Amino acid sequence: MTPRRRRLAIPFRLAVVVGVVAGIMLTALGPATVTGLLPYFTIQSNVAVGVFAGYAAWRAWQGRPEPPSVLKGAVTLYIAITGTVYHLVLANPASPFAMVQPHRGPGEWWGNQFLHTVVPLLAVADWALFDRRGRLRPRYAAWWLAFPVGYLGFALVRGLVVHRYPYPFLDVAQLGYGGVGLSALFFAVAFWLLGLLFVGVDRGLAGRVRGVPAEPAPAPAVAPEESAAGPR
Repeated sequence: MTPRRRRLAIPFRLAVVVGVVAGIMLTALGPATVTGLLPYFTIQSNVAVGVFAGYAAWRAWQGRPEPPSVLKGAVTLYIAITGTVYHLVLANPASPFAMVQPHRGPGEWWGNQFLHTVVPLLAVADWALFDRRGRLRPRYAAWWLAFPVGYLGFALVRGLVVHRYPYPFLDVAQLGYGGVGLSALFFAVAFWLLGLLFVGVDRGLAGRVRGVPAEPAPAPAVAPEESAAGPR
């Protein structure tokens, strides 16, 4: 990354960090506490992308190389999942898994928007504009499923203990383990395809970068004592 692009990346990454902190603190103004929010994928993905963005901003400030693209692709995918699932599934009245949206005060409303809309958009923009191109591979899309699968196990085990589930598509009491398994399979395939989309966009942007012709080097200045006929 050129020094100019590195300087441009720092505000994006700091904005992600601020958005994550503001989103969690404002959301905690409602009935949920900060610790009560931790079991949600939304919070875990926001914390992951916030920590990574802060680390990447620090490295950019120090002029050090960017963190590994496979890790940045992972956290960007997770926060993209958060925004996509919220808007298309949980907050969409046409979805079979739509959640009743509670009345929120202004602070809590803004916190919800930071976590589900602002931070995902900023993180994806940072990935698209400033990440190194051509380093992602199709197999990464499968590797990136490790965290969502691990989260599924965590949510089911926690549900056995507290008898509550964070999302309707994980609610064993309503769907049974078979229904949860089917919904988990659907989401796993959707997340894998979204990961492949990230890989495809990365390769497409890499091709555009390679296709841009390099600017010709400026012609050397002719020394004053030389003329078209040669040195005098």
